[in-house]
Amino acid sequence: MTITVYGIPNCDTVKKARTWLADQQQDFVFHDFKKQGLSRDIVAGWLKHLSRDVLVNRKGTTWRALSDERKASIVDDEAAIALMLENPSVIKRPVLDKSGTFAVGFSDAQYQQIFNS
Repeated sequence: MTITVYGIPNCDTVKKARTWLADQQQDFVFHDFKKQGLSRDIVAGWLKHLSRDVLVNRKGTTWRALSDERKASIVDDEAAIALMLENPSVIKRPVLDKSGTFAVGFSDAQYQQIFNS
């Protein structure tokens, strides 16, 4: 089983997810997408399992800072991919990849369900 957590290290939700995984003695790889970047293939892969409405954080400061025109242009997956590659901070965090099973965000109950099933 391979587990990858995508996010940025100073995000509180990412910190909680990483702590939870460590406390549960789950081996995982952390991918800091600000430093390590994201490829089109990674983001397109997420979109095969998750909707763009789940991945694009429309409540965050990065989204709110976009022009209304830019926000309105996110009408399909291609536009969402371009936005996420240009502005990785717009991605809701963390993105968890557990052997091809994907989840976004973190809650104790959510991770309990993912790792106890």
